[in-house]
Amino acid sequence: MTSKRFCCIIEPMSQENIIEVWNEVLSILENQISESTFNTWVVPLEPQYYDENCFVVHTGQAFAPSMLRKNHYTEMLNALKQVIGRELDLKIVYDEELAKTFAKKAAKRAAQLEKAEAEKEAQEKENGYKYQYDSLTQMQSSNLNLKYKFENFVVGSNNKLAFVAAQTVAQKPGTKYNPLYIYGGPGLGKTHIMQAIGHYIIKNKPELKVLFITAEEFVNDVVNALARGDEKTKKMNKFRKKYREVDVLLIDDIQLIAGKTRTEEEVFNTFNTLHSSGKQIVITSDRTPKEIPSLSDRLVSRFEWGLMADIQVPDIETRMAILQNLARDTNIEVPNNIIEFLATVYSNNIRELEGAFNRVTAYASINEMPLNIENVKKIINYSEKEKSYTFDGIVDEVASYYNISLKELKGTGRSAKIAEARQVAIYLCRDLTKQSFPDIGKFFDKKHTTIMYSYDKIKDELKTNNSLSHTVSTITNKICG
Repeated sequence: MTSKRFCCIIEPMSQENIIEVWNEVLSILENQISESTFNTWVVPLEPQYYDENCFVVHTGQAFAPSMLRKNHYTEMLNALKQVIGRELDLKIVYDEELAKTFAKKAAKRAAQLEKAEAEKEAQEKENGYKYQYDSLTQMQSSNLNLKYKFENFVVGSNNKLAFVAAQTVAQKPGTKYNPLYIYGGPGLGKTHIMQAIGHYIIKNKPELKVLFITAEEFVNDVVNALARGDEKTKKMNKFRKKYREVDVLLIDDIQLIAGKTRTEEEVFNTFNTLHSSGKQIVITSDRTPKEIPSLSDRLVSRFEWGLMADIQVPDIETRMAILQNLARDTNIEVPNNIIEFLATVYSNNIRELEGAFNRVTAYASINEMPLNIENVKKIINYSEKEKSYTFDGIVDEVASYYNISLKELKGTGRSAKIAEARQVAIYLCRDLTKQSFPDIGKFFDKKHTTIMYSYDKIKDELKTNNSLSHTVSTITNKICG
């Protein structure tokens, strides 16, 4: 089989031969690359020709060459070698004619989606399903933001578990996944999905009382209730009534109560009162309960009673979908290459991504500037130069996250926590700086074979260990700023 393919290289290639070879390559890559990435970036590639040294494919997506070379080039080269029988270089070339075709297809798909959405909205309105509050007072007392609903939450592989769990809780509050504990890095949609639960319940079960509160506001309420004076007992009773006489309690950023003894006590007692009465509790945090420094063991235990669902950094397809939703909701026509560019630049934080979109569209509108790549780069102060990462900066962030000292991290301690922190630091040093294993070994004062083992161990575990994946994503977000 191999020799037959090798002969094809020497003989003149027909288009049929090239397509046949490329289809075999695709069949291999399909099992090695995520479905969304494969369908979005690899399938649209069009094979052009190949010779003894190189295989050339064209793309109509401006960022496909850099994205694929950075993330999946090794898999693509290996697939080519497996099909053709020897090593070849792979060139991914941006083609303007293909780009025009791609843009037309994207515009057609967008028009179809817009039509379907309009028809759906009209039908929902006709059926009385369009989201409304029966009582403005009810909405105001719940502290919910009207824009955070299930209808405009973009679901991807990074948040599917949290989304499904949130819908389950919203449909049957207090009966399953109680508490629901949602965790993930900043700006990834935790608050949105939490408040969507509240909106759904108020719409479908208006008899239930919903309260959304940030942990910071909860702390302030505790402090005010404990203030000295003749009204102290009355204030504390009012405080407890506020939080313990609700049907659904939503607490955002719970990590902020850690180490505040009296606040933790009130959260503990409020939790027990609500949970024992079958009331729903939903909590968000930037990390798992066990990873929150100084949080009491009894709260850690209770927060883990229900379901813990993480939200990770969205892939580029999800980020593009978020921007397309924004464009549709604001009735702004944004070229697909701009959507793709912003989704590529702002890869770690949805809040930053949305902020960049708003800044770009507003600035372009006010100054009557056309939306093109050159203008967008100026508006967001984009620099082609890659950010420089240092071993010291990476290790500092890892040590801070695991709440250990630099001496412990770079030392020889073998406890599970320290060993994992050290291996994560090594993995990130290699992944972010691209420095050699020997250079990283010198920094950690370890043999390069030890460094290679640590790197490979974390890389393999990330494929199946969701908790570790969340940890690495969170630390990476902090390092990348």
